[in-house]
Amino acid sequence: MPDELENRVASLETRVSDLEQRTLRSEQDATAARVLAGGADRDVGEMRAEMRDFREQNTRLHNATRQDFADMRQDFTNLQGHVDSRFTQIQAGQEQIVGMLNTLIERDSDA
Repeated sequence: MPDELENRVASLETRVSDLEQRTLRSEQDATAARVLAGGADRDVGEMRAEMRDFREQNTRLHNATRQDFADMRQDFTNLQGHVDSRFTQIQAGQEQIVGMLNTLIERDSDA
């Protein structure tokens, strides 16, 4: 019976030692997990800041592009008005030339 008791105590001591080692590894794993989680949290915070900066820059770029298009549209409208005005002047000048030519043709016909 004493051998059986010694074997059981030895077995229990071995199991306790194994459990202590497993507990120590679990504590180390938990510490490492907390460190990793803290790093991941910082990384997520940095990524959020970068995404916010990107979104703000993208919005500024789109607003500037929109303004450029609006300015170009206004410039085109102004140019179109100027071209239309010049064509009207050219048409009036051509009508005067046609009138003068008709007058000259009539004079030649009468003479």
